Amino acid sequence: MAGAVGGGTGPGGAAVRAEGLALPVASVVPALLDALADRGCAVLAAPPGTGKTTLVPLLLAGAQGRPGGRVLVAEPRRMAARAAARRMAWLLGGQVGGTVGFTVRGERRVSAATAVEVVTTGVLLQRLQRDPELAGVGTVVLDECHERHLDADTAMAFLLDVRATLRPELRLVAASATTDTAAWAALLDAPVVEAAGVLHPVAVRWAPPPRQVRPPHGMRVDPALLDHVAAVVRTALADGGGDVLCFLPGVGEIARVAGMLTGLGVDVLQLHGRAPAAVQDAALAPGQRRRVLLATSVAESSLTVPGVRAVVDSGLAREPRMDHARGLGALTTVRVSRAAAEQRAGRAGREAPGTVYRCWTQGEHDRLPRQPAPEIALADLTGFALQAACWGEPETTGLALLDPPPQGALAAARTTLRTLGAVDAAGRATPRGHRLGRLGLHPRLARALLDAAPALGAARAAEVTALLSEEVPGSYGTDLTGAWHTARRTSDAYTSRWRAESRRLESALRTASPEHTPADGPAGPSAERRPGQPPLSDDAAAGLVVALAFPERVARRRGEGGYLMVSGTGAEVAGGLGEAEWVAVAVADRGVGRAAARVRLAAVVDEETAREAAAWALERYEEVRWAQGDVVARRVERLGAVELAAAPLRSPDPAAVLAALLDGLAAEGTGLLRWSREADELRQRMAFVHRVLGPPWPDVAEEALLARAGEWLGSELARARRRADLARIDAGAALPRLLPWATGDAARFAALAPERIEVPSGSRIRVDYGGEQPVLAVKLQELFGLADTPRVAGVPVLVHLLSPAGRPAAVTADLASFWREGYRAVRAELRGRYPRHPWPEDPSTAAPTRRTNARRG
Repeated sequence: MAGAVGGGTGPGGAAVRAEGLALPVASVVPALLDALADRGCAVLAAPPGTGKTTLVPLLLAGAQGRPGGRVLVAEPRRMAARAAARRMAWLLGGQVGGTVGFTVRGERRVSAATAVEVVTTGVLLQRLQRDPELAGVGTVVLDECHERHLDADTAMAFLLDVRATLRPELRLVAASATTDTAAWAALLDAPVVEAAGVLHPVAVRWAPPPRQVRPPHGMRVDPALLDHVAAVVRTALADGGGDVLCFLPGVGEIARVAGMLTGLGVDVLQLHGRAPAAVQDAALAPGQRRRVLLATSVAESSLTVPGVRAVVDSGLAREPRMDHARGLGALTTVRVSRAAAEQRAGRAGREAPGTVYRCWTQGEHDRLPRQPAPEIALADLTGFALQAACWGEPETTGLALLDPPPQGALAAARTTLRTLGAVDAAGRATPRGHRLGRLGLHPRLARALLDAAPALGAARAAEVTALLSEEVPGSYGTDLTGAWHTARRTSDAYTSRWRAESRRLESALRTASPEHTPADGPAGPSAERRPGQPPLSDDAAAGLVVALAFPERVARRRGEGGYLMVSGTGAEVAGGLGEAEWVAVAVADRGVGRAAARVRLAAVVDEETAREAAAWALERYEEVRWAQGDVVARRVERLGAVELAAAPLRSPDPAAVLAALLDGLAAEGTGLLRWSREADELRQRMAFVHRVLGPPWPDVAEEALLARAGEWLGSELARARRRADLARIDAGAALPRLLPWATGDAARFAALAPERIEVPSGSRIRVDYGGEQPVLAVKLQELFGLADTPRVAGVPVLVHLLSPAGRPAAVTADLASFWREGYRAVRAELRGRYPRHPWPEDPSTAAPTRRTNARRG
């Protein structure tokens, strides 16, 4: 085996330790080299623990020799990059910074002798933007590509572009810890070289909580689940020997579970990306006594943790999510995929048979997604869009990506970049955009650093920006200024990283040429302070940086603890910040079902800073609209959704007033007009004719009247200015305008739907058109001699025959039939009660009358 690959030597002829050459991946390195020699690209599928991260780069470098250039290994996380470099240096019997080095954000340990350099994918992207040819690099290994991080996907797309246009001899290896490599093989047009794992059997124990727990929500995890996880860890310790590796979603959950595992006689280590380097080193080396390692997803595949015989899996992970409509991005807690669960379980079988304790049921497991969603489908794409624009592919269609970016998310990212002045109208990177890209930050934070530095000085601007570049510990509070002060006087793992990042940003700022030119785009409120002008306070400095980074999150107070952001999203601010008139929100999340976002980190700002930071959202306009039940006419100054000032408008545009009145009618209905009894009756008559005859007779239902309000209300509406004017418009006088006058049909309206009908007695009786059928209510004696039922528009009226007292005696739509069949019963019932009124035996020949019989003497 050793002889097959340069005698088992690494770069420069250095011998690789026997422990390395015994790793399973060594047997497939010849096939990998053949694939690279033939195609220039290859996909390496090798399970965790086989040596793909640490042995393969050494053997590649040894095989190609120094003239072939460095082997560049890209890892998704800083911890993995440092650990891989240390392990490779140990395999060669050397120190990091010699033959093997690494570069991560804020730390670089390489030398002229370095043949294998491990970098993070973020560093690789920065290097590609500065030097697309990757001078001095012969092979790039993109490790853990199965995790589908956005930086890794982007880096691979750029590397393939480099091979196609600049350096066809550059060799690429996509290394995956899973066998799901078909998509990568197709993308690279390369063969798959697969190494068999030596995983020992891992027994699966289903260990769901004894009672139901609430599902994760945002960053919140039910404490009952964490209690249960701690109990399962204790069970795993009691069940067997070896170390226990427990997967939890985040730092907060790790700290909580760690607090529940004291007094067990074991070392409890907290392993995550923000852990101190000493803790990371301790976790990745054999312990002196039994250990419990509480880890985030960083321990799934790219790090080897020795001594582990049991894995306890909470089944949760943190993934980025972006609410593009509100401009709120955050990590959220999700259930892991089945693939991730298998990766985690495999940690228990690296060195010997082991056990995985899954804190869920097998039924739940079968319903988990097969693979994790690629980050490009979920995350904020602003950084990706700037990378693509600086690369010369603003549309991204020319990039070889496994999954295309969602168009909505990409459009939102481009809008943000235009606001920052980073791209032009066509999406191409501006000189300012290239400077922002060189700072190695999210474009928003790069803009804040670049534009705040002239006002604050490079050091202070870098310190505040560094606070925003990594999650601030919850114990530091929600006030960014307070967190800044705490970081200055504290010495812990977080502040060590914060100080290092502050120094890096200050240095990067000086090399990024922060001077602006008018063509660069908006610089914001960052004009150089004039000589003698006092420095900004820490409150003002923190507020300025946040406002520049997140101008749409500048918010104004609107109630008790409530704020409204420029974006239109409500915000709830707790603590002393809630007393400020203006705040700039750095971190917020909005849970499902919540009307407002909850602010987790913010800084106080003044109105001037808010105006300047979000100048693109500043509007001054005249507003005429229907609001709170009347026409409102104002001159308004607004910052996005936040109203700054308003004054009454004395002479509003009549057309705008008319539009507002029409909106009012649409909102509240025609009840805003004056409706007399006559108007109501006219509307009923018109509705009857439309219902019976149809067009051209108009529809006067509410919806139809509102649709034609401008037509039938005419000049009266044109003269109106407010609600009270609408109330003076006589609807009855306006309605006839809807009748078909142009065709001449309107003249027949009175005949088709008469207001009154004359009956045989000579009385003119009003017709009620309010029901489905017109109703004529008349005393029975007034219809004597009338054989046929009266009709309107060809429809027989419904006759309500009234007693002499005006009470209903009978109802009929067929008078002839009533006289023949119904009259006798009515006569028998009523003539004794009303003897002074005529009740002839034959009403069809009797004389109609409105009077009673003459009194007998």
